[in-house]
Amino acid sequence: MSDIPRTLADEVVLRAAGRCEYCQLSQLGQEATFHIDHVLPRAAGGPTEGENLALACVSCSLRKWARRTATDPETGEDVSLFNPRIDRWGDHFRWQNAIVVPLTATGRATAAALAMNRPLIVAIRLEEMERGRHPPG
Repeated sequence: MSDIPRTLADEVVLRAAGRCEYCQLSQLGQEATFHIDHVLPRAAGGPTEGENLALACVSCSLRKWARRTATDPETGEDVSLFNPRIDRWGDHFRWQNAIVVPLTATGRATAAALAMNRPLIVAIRLEEMERGRHPPG
């Protein structure tokens, strides 16, 4: 059971416009309910307040887990993961049809750690394109 008050969770979903703040997948049409993620994990002292919460699809939430950093596959250096509360998505990623194209070390590390271009999610995005729900407006 979540310790996040329903009103706070609703605010997070509204702010995210019902999309995963990491991979941008729309909750609309998805079977699994998206998670409310602690950007700075609770294990690292992250508070349960709006400025530390993000909407995350199940896949991104489970892959991010309590991580704050990941390895940049290009340089091998440990870098910060994308933080939807302080980073702009478009500064770190862009779309090439249904593929997330990372633009920075943070983008590369996040895309790799969260498996943002695994075959299943690309197939889902292609289906979402047919429905007019991808890419996000």
